[in-house]
Amino acid sequence: MKNFAIKLVWFTTIYVFVFAGLCQTNVTFQAIMSLYILGLFLILFMVYIVLTDSYKTSKRFKDWYGDHTVEH
Repeated sequence: MKNFAIKLVWFTTIYVFVFAGLCQTNVTFQAIMSLYILGLFLILFMVYIVLTDSYKTSKRFKDWYGDHTVEH
């Protein structure tokens, strides 16, 4: 979890779940709409960061999963 993009994805996911929970309560319409707009920008920012992240790996599709080998 050293990567900023992963932390941002986790934060955005938690934010969406909290927002969905708040929509079921008696929170004012103005508060819900401002949290909604903030959430839209947060999701767009997350997508941009994930797509432009410089994470590199040496794994390829032929390597399969790290915890399970391919059996022929």
